[in-house]
Amino acid sequence: MTGPIVNAVVVVVCALAGTFIIRGIPSRIEDLIKKAIGLSIIFVGIKGALENEHILLLIISMVAGAIIGELINIDKWMNKLGLWAERKLGMDKNKTGKSAVEGIQAGEKQPEAGGKAGHSFSKGFVSASIIFCTGSMAIVGSMQSGLQGNHEILFAKTILDGAVSLVFGASFGIGVAFAAIPVLLYEGGIVLASLAIRDYLRPEIIREMSAVGSLIIAAIGFNFLGVKEIKVANLIPAIFIPWLWLALASGF
Repeated sequence: MTGPIVNAVVVVVCALAGTFIIRGIPSRIEDLIKKAIGLSIIFVGIKGALENEHILLLIISMVAGAIIGELINIDKWMNKLGLWAERKLGMDKNKTGKSAVEGIQAGEKQPEAGGKAGHSFSKGFVSASIIFCTGSMAIVGSMQSGLQGNHEILFAKTILDGAVSLVFGASFGIGVAFAAIPVLLYEGGIVLASLAIRDYLRPEIIREMSAVGSLIIAAIGFNFLGVKEIKVANLIPAIFIPWLWLALASGF
């Protein structure tokens, strides 16, 4: 669990630093940094997706995952979790009397950097959680930690997550720090699961799962650029479709 713990701690520290130390970044600089990160995320996502060797499986996984995620409405539940945290911290109302989550669901434009913390709490929590918990580095790194006790990939991911937490903390506030909770649970869960099912984790399955996760990461990059909003959280189930598909295929 060393890798997930270090990753979570760095997210908290960098998010707090962004919130309370460098919050005064001019909005034009912050906006350009976000776009630069968005372009980088798109590149990393597409690069990882290109490792896929079963294009049809990738498409099926994205479509099936989208249907499952939309039926469950993961995005809604994650926003509700953020709203619950807002209320517990007393930061649940903005000047219109609505919470950040209610404003987002109503399609209202949310305040950017420089606004009150409660305005962007849920958006920061949800966005950061999705970025930190999807993609090849989280999956492969956690599996590597569990199967081999090698934390190199998760440590590399930690550096990237720290940089994003710093910028996000300055933009969205303390909500980003709470993303450390799903990071620890998600990565820690994969570490423990990989120990329990190590005999079933063939390299082919890991590669295809990572490719789907990377494509989802690219979608997050488009959200950074202000392109039409994609409910990326509802695509998360797609990551696990290749595992199911290939596991079943190997049995026939």
